[in-house]
Amino acid sequence: MTAAVVDASALAALLFGEPAAEEVSRELGEQQMMAPTLIVYELGNTCWKKVRRSPGQARELEQAYALLGELDLVLHDVDTAGVLALALERDLTFYDAAYVWLARSLSLPLVTLDARLRG
Repeated sequence: MTAAVVDASALAALLFGEPAAEEVSRELGEQQMMAPTLIVYELGNTCWKKVRRSPGQARELEQAYALLGELDLVLHDVDTAGVLALALERDLTFYDAAYVWLARSLSLPLVTLDARLRG
């Protein structure tokens, strides 16, 4: 089975049924998903923002976030010094650089909706 690193933008689209979900699903196909451990917190923050904007959908959004634990997602620690160097080199946030660093480290493609990270 092949694998890909998935970032929070792509996984949020899948979990929360965002318009780009089909695009992400096609790109991932049957690949094993990999991500830095920070994705759990980023997606939790995404859920929090969505609940604040749409309190009437809190239950559905919380259930969607809970699906994260059911996904076949392999979490990885990252080399924070390497991530920082990459963030400074590419003018990325530390968070974004963690996904790029992991994809490079594992020699895997990065599935993202962020055009800046694709290059």
